[in-house]
Amino acid sequence: MRHTGLKLRMLFVGTILFGFYAAIAGVALTMFGTGVWPFVALGTILFVGFQYKFGKWAALRSVGAEDMPEQEYAEIHRMVERLSDDMGIEKPKLKYARMGVPNAFATGRRGAGVVVVSVELMQILSRDELEGVIAHELAHIRNRDVVTMVLGQSIAALVGIAVQWGVILAGDNDFADFILGWIAGMISQMLVMVFVLAISRYREYVADADAREHVGSGEPLARALEKIQGASERVDESRIDDSTAALCIFDSDKGLLRTLFATHPPVEKRIERLRN
Repeated sequence: MRHTGLKLRMLFVGTILFGFYAAIAGVALTMFGTGVWPFVALGTILFVGFQYKFGKWAALRSVGAEDMPEQEYAEIHRMVERLSDDMGIEKPKLKYARMGVPNAFATGRRGAGVVVVSVELMQILSRDELEGVIAHELAHIRNRDVVTMVLGQSIAALVGIAVQWGVILAGDNDFADFILGWIAGMISQMLVMVFVLAISRYREYVADADAREHVGSGEPLARALEKIQGASERVDESRIDDSTAALCIFDSDKGLLRTLFATHPPVEKRIERLRN
Protein backbone atom coordinates (compact mmCIF):
# COMPACT_ATOMS: atom_id res chain seq x y z
CA MET A 1 0.00 0.00 0.00
CA ARG A 2 1.43 3.38 -1.02
CA HIS A 3 2.07 5.86 1.80
CA THR A 4 0.39 3.90 4.58
CA GLY A 5 1.62 6.46 7.12
CA LEU A 6 -0.01 9.30 5.20
CA LYS A 7 -3.32 7.47 4.94
CA LEU A 8 -3.37 6.71 8.66
CA ARG A 9 -2.55 10.33 9.51
CA MET A 10 -5.21 11.53 7.07
CA LEU A 11 -7.76 9.23 8.70
CA PHE A 12 -6.85 10.50 12.16
CA VAL A 13 -6.85 14.19 11.26
CA GLY A 14 -9.88 13.79 9.01
CA THR A 15 -11.82 12.27 11.91
CA ILE A 16 -10.89 15.23 14.12
CA LEU A 17 -11.86 17.76 11.44
CA PHE A 18 -15.15 15.95 10.85
CA GLY A 19 -15.76 16.13 14.59
CA PHE A 20 -15.26 19.90 14.51
CA TYR A 21 -17.64 20.23 11.56
CA ALA A 22 -20.21 17.94 13.21
CA ALA A 23 -20.05 20.10 16.33
CA ILE A 24 -20.77 23.23 14.28
CA ALA A 25 -23.65 21.53 12.47
CA GLY A 26 -25.01 20.24 15.78
CA VAL A 27 -25.03 23.71 17.31
CA ALA A 28 -26.78 25.12 14.23
CA LEU A 29 -29.44 22.38 14.36
CA THR A 30 -29.96 22.96 18.08
CA MET A 31 -30.35 26.71 17.68
CA PHE A 32 -32.43 26.81 14.50
CA GLY A 33 -34.05 23.37 14.24
CA THR A 34 -33.57 20.44 11.86
CA GLY A 35 -35.04 22.43 8.98
CA VAL A 36 -31.78 24.36 8.71
CA TRP A 37 -29.78 21.25 7.78
CA PRO A 38 -30.07 21.72 3.96
CA PHE A 39 -28.83 25.31 4.35
CA VAL A 40 -25.90 24.15 6.49
CA ALA A 41 -24.89 21.57 3.88
CA LEU A 42 -25.37 23.95 0.93
CA GLY A 43 -23.57 26.77 2.72
CA THR A 44 -20.59 24.50 3.45
CA ILE A 45 -20.33 23.36 -0.17
CA LEU A 46 -20.54 26.92 -1.48
CA PHE A 47 -18.00 28.17 1.07
CA VAL A 48 -15.46 25.43 0.24
CA GLY A 49 -16.03 25.92 -3.49
CA PHE A 50 -15.47 29.66 -3.19
CA GLN A 51 -12.32 29.12 -1.11
CA TYR A 52 -10.94 26.75 -3.77
CA LYS A 53 -11.77 28.91 -6.80
CA PHE A 54 -10.72 32.19 -5.21
CA GLY A 55 -7.55 30.70 -3.72
CA LYS A 56 -6.43 29.35 -7.10
CA TRP A 57 -7.13 32.66 -8.84
CA ALA A 58 -5.47 34.71 -6.09
CA ALA A 59 -2.31 32.55 -6.05
CA LEU A 60 -1.79 32.91 -9.80
CA ARG A 61 -2.58 36.61 -9.77
CA SER A 62 -0.36 37.38 -6.77
CA VAL A 63 2.80 36.34 -8.65
CA GLY A 64 1.67 37.60 -12.06
CA ALA A 65 1.80 34.10 -13.57
CA GLU A 66 1.79 33.94 -17.37
CA ASP A 67 1.36 31.02 -19.75
CA MET A 68 4.61 29.23 -20.57
CA PRO A 69 4.93 29.18 -24.39
CA GLU A 70 5.50 25.63 -25.60
CA GLN A 71 7.83 26.69 -28.41
CA GLU A 72 10.10 28.65 -26.09
CA TYR A 73 10.03 26.08 -23.26
CA ALA A 74 9.69 22.90 -25.30
CA GLU A 75 12.01 20.85 -23.09
CA ILE A 76 10.05 21.67 -19.93
CA HIS A 77 6.74 20.86 -21.63
CA ARG A 78 8.09 17.48 -22.75
CA MET A 79 9.42 16.84 -19.25
CA VAL A 80 6.03 17.61 -17.66
CA GLU A 81 4.19 15.49 -20.24
CA ARG A 82 6.41 12.48 -19.54
CA LEU A 83 6.14 12.83 -15.76
CA SER A 84 2.37 13.33 -15.97
CA ASP A 85 2.04 10.12 -18.01
CA ASP A 86 4.16 8.26 -15.46
CA MET A 87 1.97 9.53 -12.62
CA GLY A 88 -1.29 8.82 -14.43
CA ILE A 89 -2.57 12.40 -14.48
CA GLU A 90 -3.44 14.87 -17.21
CA LYS A 91 -0.70 17.30 -18.09
CA PRO A 92 -1.35 20.49 -16.08
CA LYS A 93 -1.11 23.99 -17.45
CA LEU A 94 2.37 25.45 -17.21
CA LYS A 95 3.01 29.05 -16.23
CA TYR A 96 6.04 31.11 -15.32
CA ALA A 97 6.41 34.13 -13.05
CA ARG A 98 9.02 36.50 -11.72
CA MET A 99 8.76 35.87 -8.00
CA GLY A 100 11.98 37.54 -6.91
CA VAL A 101 13.20 34.18 -5.55
CA PRO A 102 13.70 30.73 -7.08
CA ASN A 103 10.54 28.78 -6.32
CA ALA A 104 7.64 26.83 -7.81
CA PHE A 105 4.14 25.81 -6.78
CA ALA A 106 1.15 23.81 -7.95
CA THR A 107 -2.49 24.67 -7.55
CA GLY A 108 -5.75 23.10 -8.68
CA ARG A 109 -6.77 19.48 -8.89
CA ARG A 110 -6.44 16.51 -11.23
CA GLY A 111 -7.57 17.53 -14.69
CA ALA A 112 -7.45 21.23 -13.81
CA GLY A 113 -4.01 21.65 -12.30
CA VAL A 114 -1.52 24.46 -12.82
CA VAL A 115 2.22 24.40 -12.16
CA VAL A 116 3.99 27.75 -11.84
CA VAL A 117 7.78 27.93 -12.09
CA SER A 118 9.70 31.09 -11.33
CA VAL A 119 12.10 32.50 -13.88
CA GLU A 120 14.69 32.70 -11.11
CA LEU A 121 14.36 28.95 -10.50
CA MET A 122 14.91 28.06 -14.15
CA GLN A 123 18.04 30.22 -14.15
CA ILE A 124 19.83 28.43 -11.31
CA LEU A 125 18.79 24.76 -11.65
CA SER A 126 20.16 22.11 -13.96
CA ARG A 127 17.78 20.00 -16.03
CA ASP A 128 17.63 17.07 -13.60
CA GLU A 129 17.20 19.39 -10.60
CA LEU A 130 14.31 21.16 -12.32
CA GLU A 131 12.81 17.78 -13.13
CA GLY A 132 12.90 16.89 -9.44
CA VAL A 133 11.10 20.10 -8.48
CA ILE A 134 8.43 19.66 -11.15
CA ALA A 135 7.90 16.03 -10.16
CA HIS A 136 7.32 17.22 -6.59
CA GLU A 137 4.67 19.70 -7.76
CA LEU A 138 2.95 17.12 -9.97
CA ALA A 139 2.81 14.78 -6.97
CA HIS A 140 0.86 17.44 -5.07
CA ILE A 141 -1.70 17.51 -7.89
CA ARG A 142 -1.94 13.72 -8.09
CA ASN A 143 -2.30 13.38 -4.31
CA ARG A 144 -5.03 16.08 -4.22
CA ASP A 145 -3.03 18.04 -1.66
CA VAL A 146 -4.40 21.45 -2.66
CA VAL A 147 -8.01 20.25 -2.38
CA THR A 148 -7.27 18.63 0.97
CA MET A 149 -5.70 21.80 2.35
CA VAL A 150 -8.60 23.95 1.12
CA LEU A 151 -11.08 21.63 2.82
CA GLY A 152 -9.12 21.72 6.07
CA GLN A 153 -8.72 25.50 5.99
CA SER A 154 -12.44 25.90 5.25
CA ILE A 155 -13.41 23.79 8.26
CA ALA A 156 -11.03 25.84 10.42
CA ALA A 157 -12.59 29.07 9.14
CA LEU A 158 -16.13 27.75 9.75
CA VAL A 159 -15.20 26.75 13.30
CA GLY A 160 -13.78 30.22 13.91
CA ILE A 161 -16.90 31.93 12.53
CA ALA A 162 -19.22 29.67 14.55
CA VAL A 163 -17.33 30.28 17.81
CA GLN A 164 -17.16 34.03 17.18
CA TRP A 165 -20.92 34.38 16.65
CA GLY A 166 -21.68 31.92 19.42
CA VAL A 167 -19.86 34.15 21.90
CA ILE A 168 -21.48 37.30 20.50
CA LEU A 169 -25.02 35.91 20.58
CA ALA A 170 -24.53 34.48 24.07
CA GLY A 171 -23.56 37.90 25.42
CA ASP A 172 -25.33 41.24 25.69
CA ASN A 173 -24.42 42.25 22.10
CA ASP A 174 -22.25 45.11 23.31
CA PHE A 175 -18.86 46.08 21.91
CA ALA A 176 -16.97 43.95 24.43
CA ASP A 177 -18.83 40.84 23.25
CA PHE A 178 -17.80 41.52 19.65
CA ILE A 179 -14.14 41.85 20.68
CA LEU A 180 -14.30 38.73 22.85
CA GLY A 181 -16.06 36.83 20.07
CA TRP A 182 -13.42 37.85 17.54
CA ILE A 183 -10.59 36.73 19.84
CA ALA A 184 -12.32 33.42 20.64
CA GLY A 185 -12.95 32.81 16.93
CA MET A 186 -9.32 33.47 16.02
CA ILE A 187 -8.02 31.16 18.74
CA SER A 188 -10.45 28.40 17.73
CA GLN A 189 -9.43 28.68 14.09
CA MET A 190 -5.74 28.53 14.99
CA LEU A 191 -6.28 25.41 17.11
CA VAL A 192 -8.00 23.62 14.22
CA MET A 193 -5.25 24.75 11.84
CA VAL A 194 -2.66 22.99 14.02
CA PHE A 195 -4.11 19.68 12.82
CA VAL A 196 -4.37 20.84 9.21
CA LEU A 197 -0.77 22.09 9.12
CA ALA A 198 0.54 18.86 10.64
CA ILE A 199 -0.85 17.00 7.63
CA SER A 200 0.51 19.69 5.29
CA ARG A 201 4.05 19.15 6.56
CA TYR A 202 3.80 15.40 6.14
CA ARG A 203 2.40 15.74 2.63
CA GLU A 204 5.59 17.61 1.66
CA TYR A 205 7.59 14.53 2.63
CA VAL A 206 5.24 12.37 0.55
CA ALA A 207 5.57 14.63 -2.50
CA ASP A 208 9.37 14.50 -2.10
CA ALA A 209 9.24 10.69 -1.97
CA ASP A 210 7.00 10.54 -5.04
CA ALA A 211 9.37 12.85 -6.94
CA ARG A 212 12.32 10.64 -6.01
CA GLU A 213 10.43 7.57 -7.23
CA HIS A 214 9.55 9.03 -10.64
CA VAL A 215 12.86 10.80 -11.23
CA GLY A 216 14.81 7.73 -10.16
CA SER A 217 16.85 9.39 -7.40
CA GLY A 218 16.38 11.87 -4.58
CA GLU A 219 19.68 13.59 -5.26
CA PRO A 220 18.46 16.05 -7.96
CA LEU A 221 15.65 17.37 -5.75
CA ALA A 222 17.98 17.52 -2.73
CA ARG A 223 20.46 19.63 -4.70
CA ALA A 224 17.62 21.81 -5.95
CA LEU A 225 16.41 22.46 -2.39
CA GLU A 226 19.94 23.40 -1.34
CA LYS A 227 20.24 25.86 -4.22
CA ILE A 228 16.78 27.32 -3.55
CA GLN A 229 17.56 27.75 0.14
CA GLY A 230 20.91 29.39 -0.56
CA ALA A 231 19.49 31.76 -3.16
CA SER A 232 16.51 32.68 -0.97
CA GLU A 233 18.79 33.62 1.93
CA ARG A 234 20.58 36.11 -0.32
CA VAL A 235 17.35 37.81 -1.44
CA ASP A 236 16.04 40.70 0.65
CA GLU A 237 12.49 40.76 -0.68
CA SER A 238 10.21 38.16 -2.25
CA ARG A 239 7.09 38.81 -4.31
CA ILE A 240 5.40 35.74 -2.81
CA ASP A 241 2.75 36.48 -0.19
CA ASP A 242 2.07 34.25 2.82
CA SER A 243 -0.92 32.43 1.32
CA THR A 244 0.96 31.55 -1.86
CA ALA A 245 4.12 30.61 0.08
CA ALA A 246 2.13 27.74 1.61
CA LEU A 247 1.84 26.25 -1.89
CA CYS A 248 5.50 26.66 -2.83
CA ILE A 249 8.17 23.98 -2.72
CA PHE A 250 10.19 26.14 -0.31
CA ASP A 251 9.07 28.60 2.37
CA SER A 252 11.93 30.78 3.60
CA ASP A 253 10.16 32.52 6.49
CA LYS A 254 11.43 31.54 9.94
CA GLY A 255 10.69 32.31 13.57
CA LEU A 256 8.96 30.66 16.50
CA LEU A 257 5.39 31.18 15.29
CA ARG A 258 6.33 30.22 11.73
CA THR A 259 7.85 27.01 13.09
CA LEU A 260 4.77 26.18 15.14
CA PHE A 261 2.39 26.92 12.27
CA ALA A 262 4.66 25.95 9.37
CA THR A 263 3.21 24.45 6.20
CA HIS A 264 6.60 22.89 5.33
CA PRO A 265 8.97 20.73 7.37
CA PRO A 266 12.57 21.95 7.84
CA VAL A 267 14.38 21.83 4.49
CA GLU A 268 17.36 20.14 6.14
CA LYS A 269 15.17 17.18 7.14
CA ARG A 270 13.70 16.99 3.65
CA ILE A 271 17.17 16.88 2.11
CA GLU A 272 18.28 14.22 4.60
CA ARG A 273 15.29 12.01 3.74
CA LEU A 274 15.84 12.44 0.01
CA ARG A 275 19.46 11.33 0.33
CA ASN A 276 18.67 8.39 2.62
